[in-house]
Amino acid sequence: MLAKLNAVCTLGLDLGTSSAKAVVVDAGGQVLSQASAGYTVTSAAAGYAESEPAHWWSAVTACARAAVQEAGARPAAIGLSGQMHGLVLASADGEALRPALLWADSRATGSLRAYRLLGSRALARLANPLAPGMTGPMLVWIAENEPRTYTQARWALQPKDWLRARLTGEVHAEPSDASATLLYDVIGDRWDLEVVSGLGLEAGLLAPLLSSAGAPAGHLVATAATELGLPAGIPVAAGAGDTAAAALGSGIGPGEIQLTVGTGAQVVRPITAPVSRADAGVNLYRSATPEGWYHMGATVSAGLSLNWVREIMNATWEELYASADHSGQGPIFVPHLSGERTPYSDPALRGSWTALSLADDRASLLRSALEGTAFAIRDALDALLGDQRPPRLRLAGGGTLAAGWRQLLADVLGLPLHAVDMPAASGRGAALLGAHAAGLLSFDDIQGPLAPPAHLVAEPDPAMAAFHAERHAKFRRIVSALRARAKEGAA
Repeated sequence: MLAKLNAVCTLGLDLGTSSAKAVVVDAGGQVLSQASAGYTVTSAAAGYAESEPAHWWSAVTACARAAVQEAGARPAAIGLSGQMHGLVLASADGEALRPALLWADSRATGSLRAYRLLGSRALARLANPLAPGMTGPMLVWIAENEPRTYTQARWALQPKDWLRARLTGEVHAEPSDASATLLYDVIGDRWDLEVVSGLGLEAGLLAPLLSSAGAPAGHLVATAATELGLPAGIPVAAGAGDTAAAALGSGIGPGEIQLTVGTGAQVVRPITAPVSRADAGVNLYRSATPEGWYHMGATVSAGLSLNWVREIMNATWEELYASADHSGQGPIFVPHLSGERTPYSDPALRGSWTALSLADDRASLLRSALEGTAFAIRDALDALLGDQRPPRLRLAGGGTLAAGWRQLLADVLGLPLHAVDMPAASGRGAALLGAHAAGLLSFDDIQGPLAPPAHLVAEPDPAMAAFHAERHAKFRRIVSALRARAKEGAA
């Protein structure tokens, strides 16, 4: 029995790559409770990454019930965030017709040829590097390889938009997610119907757009309410892509740069005008604010690769993170197991362990995985910033809580790390958007007094920073050699 039924709070649902999270936030923006539930990412063949939306729903209902019960208060609204770039093909009633294709999927590499035929003006409007793990290329792949599913589909949705349809019975999209599909005119801030037509796709598959900035997108329907244990009829916000929601939830402001580490890693810088840097492998997306965009350097080689190493080494996460305290003289690990985005935009890139010796043991291999992941993040940061260096880097995400790992990141990146004490940043951002949709909070509230502070957790050690700079240079040479070999093999 809920003890504080009259307390004003909102529920944020964050549909991640490997787990769903539910966050309950009070009227002052404080997190009252949070819960999570996992699901499986399957890979039936090399380069494939899929999830069953039915499993997402089971996880969402489980963690939502747990978080609401712990908070002891009934939410007045729901906000959403979710993994970006994915593709859920759904029927008119919102049922998924096949497993969802995820951002780590690279099977649509060949479909990028259709994009290159569009011409420079169309590509300039998309304002982003071409990558196979985005909605547009994957939809082209489905049309070419699964035509029956394609013709049966009524909607091509991003993951959290599918979840919203399940909650409300209404189908919408919003710019923070849509701008990351390679089907969106980022400069003009709308679906790019000319690109859609040029790719031979049906424009009617794309959902109508609502504002990312806390727009109401419907109300919780009775069937979903029963499964969630919530009252029917409460408002549901359009929500935002997880990176945009995390920026909102962690309070990143103009001029600040934030690193978020989870399954992937993203380095984000808010900007006030849409300027493409696609030639540097940097993404440009809409934010979850009334006006604004952000540049992002993204690597797929973070928690995804670390978890692979952890599993093949039969190590716990605690053992993996503890290895950061061991000597760094071991082998060099390249974590690009499923291609890489920033700065390479190369889905064919693969990983390696180099310079192995009989002196290496399990701990040195585990540590090299952390170091190689940090090097990949350094490459994304360098592409985003060029020669500029900020005085600090904000740190967020559940993959940055271990002290030794934070120190290794600070040494490799050469910057002080100021952590935002908000491991559920995307879920908190989603909840704040829900509060805005319900008229409980203004954006001045969300971006001002409710922004959580950041505090120093790691200062780079000059000697270790110099040591890792030398090893990072070796890492870059190894990556260059791997790319050259891959091109030779493809010739």
